[in-house]
Amino acid sequence: MRINLGLKLGVLLASFAMLAAGLTGYYSYSASRNMLIDAAESAQLTATQVLARRFSTAVGEAADDAIQLALQPRTQRVGANPDAIGVQADKDALTEQFVALLSANPEYFQIRLISAGMHGLEIVRVDRDGDRLARMHGDELQEKGHYPYVFKTLALGSGEVHFSDIGINHERGAHSGLGQPSLLVATPIRGEQGEAYGLIVVNVDLNGLFGQLRRDLPEAYQVYLTNQRGDFLVHPDDTQTFGFDQGRRILVQDSFAPTAAIVQGQAGQVVTTQATATGGDEVVASFVKHPYGDPLTGQFVIFGLTQPLGGVLRESRELGEAIVQIVIGFSLLAILLAVVTSRAVTEPLKNMVAAVRRFPDDDAMQALPLTRSDEIGVLACSFKDMQTQTRAYLDDLHESRSALAQLASHDPLTGLANRRHFQERLEHAIATSRRTGQALALLYIDLDNFKDINDRYGHASGDLVLQAVAQRLRHTVREIDTVARLGGDEFVILFDAVIGRDDVVRIADKLLAALRQPVLTHGHALKVLASIGISLYPQDGETADALLSHADRAMYHSKTSGRDSYRFFDSLER
Repeated sequence: MRINLGLKLGVLLASFAMLAAGLTGYYSYSASRNMLIDAAESAQLTATQVLARRFSTAVGEAADDAIQLALQPRTQRVGANPDAIGVQADKDALTEQFVALLSANPEYFQIRLISAGMHGLEIVRVDRDGDRLARMHGDELQEKGHYPYVFKTLALGSGEVHFSDIGINHERGAHSGLGQPSLLVATPIRGEQGEAYGLIVVNVDLNGLFGQLRRDLPEAYQVYLTNQRGDFLVHPDDTQTFGFDQGRRILVQDSFAPTAAIVQGQAGQVVTTQATATGGDEVVASFVKHPYGDPLTGQFVIFGLTQPLGGVLRESRELGEAIVQIVIGFSLLAILLAVVTSRAVTEPLKNMVAAVRRFPDDDAMQALPLTRSDEIGVLACSFKDMQTQTRAYLDDLHESRSALAQLASHDPLTGLANRRHFQERLEHAIATSRRTGQALALLYIDLDNFKDINDRYGHASGDLVLQAVAQRLRHTVREIDTVARLGGDEFVILFDAVIGRDDVVRIADKLLAALRQPVLTHGHALKVLASIGISLYPQDGETADALLSHADRAMYHSKTSGRDSYRFFDSLER
């Protein structure tokens, strides 16, 4: 049987159309899959960086708690002479503070005041023991002078903090903390002449802390933490953690080979897609190096997140199935139309293949016969829907990244810039002022007696007060000025383009007046006052750290001089 030219042409055209459809479908699927993986890796790396910053914030809050306890007069009285007549009332008051901090911070195992003498005897100690808080007495108080965190902390200056290595707590009688992964945060207690009376030690529950950090992550994410040698400290499988405490080494670089570059100091972060060490399904893994402890030692930890690659590519698989169905349908249609009229179908097919090939690069499908009512029109609409679904998913990923970036740079309670974001803004403003010669002013604001509000009316009322203070600060200053919350009840304001000292005085008076207005919360009119310290650029410092430090000193001088006032740093030098 002879096959005529028309049939041959129809078969040939149909074959070309089927090949074009298959290649187009494969390329579209491959490009979409790669875009999804790239977007997931980028979003996950951002999430890992946010996790590291939130860990630093949590540890920093523990350090702030320790410093605030160490600087209290009653703490110094107890540390200086723990057996003096009348000091028992101070011990009881400190115990109540320890209990309050442990109640407010479930990630704390223990808070202690340890003497610099008496072989490092514990003077005041409160432990978490299951669901209760236990105060230690008499023989329950132990000598700790032989522990490194004691003599290392006593070698520090006032306000400095020692962070221990993260390890298993083997100290006898530690109650809930015994045998658990923990981090010790300690700061010395020093007198007016610099003499060491003792130290404050906060024992942080590593698992409890990471349990809180893990709550805001998607369920599919797995969290990892290692020390700078790569030993696992946090792992989805608890049997893989603290191997060095059991005489064995379980290293992240053995499970995720690219992390060796971080451990060896050749990279700060890595993202990889690989099978798990047990040979399971592939995962997207991101790891970030994060400084930890004393920056002079170069010590760091490594944070990691993983999520199943299958979850990332779930929509890609659905897209692939849709592409297969579309390609099959298109091929059958091409064969039928090619046999009937090859010339009528050739041109539309060529146009559609060209448009589909441009799909990964164009924002909208071009040159598609969307208005046709036949099968080609249906196919074109299907490709259009495919692109719409892919774009929608990528838009969702972009919104997720934006939300993570917002968390990384802003305080979640007040919406103000956080410490890191403010530091960047201040350094940028200083660089600009160096070029323009324009002065800057930095106002360090600390609320007076804010702890009394928390203790009397609860932390919920305290949060409302902080939000009200933040709103008043924003409304009092100019839009070009930067308002930030450093933590707790401490705020800071950067004033750009300061004309003169009188301009700063006027703003400081307005701020104090605004803050004096009572805050109405839960039926109470709470009176909020503040102490303000002011440093000016360039006369009070030419770096961000210097300006912050000098404004902080001026604020403390204002607080000790009667509160509800402001002081310039240069007035302290006169």
